[in-house]
Amino acid sequence: MTSRSLPDFPWDSLRPARARAAEHPGGTVDLSIGTPVDPTPDVLRTALADAADAPGYPTALGTADLRTAAAGWLSRRLGVTLADPLGAVPSVVPTVGSKELVALLPTLLGLHAGTVVIPEVAYPTYEVGAVVAGLSVLRSDTPPADVADPVLVWLNSPGNPHGRVLSPEQLRAWVTWGRERGVPVVADECYVELGWDVVPTSVLHPSVAGGTHDGLLAVHSLSKQSTAAGYRAGLLSGDPALVARVWEARRHLGLLVPGPVQAATAAALDDDAHVEVARARYGARRQRLRAAVEAWGGRVEHSAAGLYLWVTRDEDCWTTVDRLADLGVVVAPGSFYGPAGERHVRMALTATDERVDAAVERLRS
Repeated sequence: MTSRSLPDFPWDSLRPARARAAEHPGGTVDLSIGTPVDPTPDVLRTALADAADAPGYPTALGTADLRTAAAGWLSRRLGVTLADPLGAVPSVVPTVGSKELVALLPTLLGLHAGTVVIPEVAYPTYEVGAVVAGLSVLRSDTPPADVADPVLVWLNSPGNPHGRVLSPEQLRAWVTWGRERGVPVVADECYVELGWDVVPTSVLHPSVAGGTHDGLLAVHSLSKQSTAAGYRAGLLSGDPALVARVWEARRHLGLLVPGPVQAATAAALDDDAHVEVARARYGARRQRLRAAVEAWGGRVEHSAAGLYLWVTRDEDCWTTVDRLADLGVVVAPGSFYGPAGERHVRMALTATDERVDAAVERLRS
């Protein structure tokens, strides 16, 4: 897609399946959208309330407490050391969740022409961000030998929708490719705390990045790991030169994370216990749902990390969507994520235990 015309909003096409699923006597089990349903942990809610007296404008740079907490979390959980997070040239800034950053990053970086490289099966917003900026898109899971005027690379590991995790060797290949061409490599790592079969590695880890973060950015979010999608709390970190370009543009555009949300973000990043609670909850749902999917005749591929099962019955994805709608279960067709997903569906783990158990019972029967 090379024009500025945006694609149709994909979830609108699920209306018939939703209507069909709603006819099930046990009600709908919606596994189509990965929105958390469990209570936001008290550590965030308390910090948000305590900071509610916020008459002044927040800072686009982020409070010192937030940037300190972000650097601590990156070091403690991902083995990443930032260059002077409290310096005049920032190496980390808060964002209004991660989706707005993904959608706006080409624009914020001032990219006006060229090609954005995205995964073959990918979160749709990578393409949307390129289209909004008037850029072309190339889908590739390996560094391409020949691409016209590359200006940005998006990696997504753990991946949405399929839960695929890139190895350090695969990440290093992209880093080398980007640095040789002067092309920023940006990794969307919003599921990095939710590794199941493997431990995900950040693109900023020294085993990948070497001794510098030159040309590299990482995007993180509290939406899933802290059950806080409604807070719209995210982070951008990495190469200070690139972070500063984004920060400067965000200042001018007024893309400011509310002060109480910054306080809640800092509190969340300082606390590991609530993340482990969420991990255990999602892990248990994953185990039950995966076993039921396989008993039903589905095959789960990749899904080594993240909040989704990538399921195929070796048929068109919409056929599988319809089969599941007959059971009252709504899932996302893999075609939402690119042509390579046309024989898969995505099943989210973000439903209540009661609804997951209902899906398990229907699949097994």
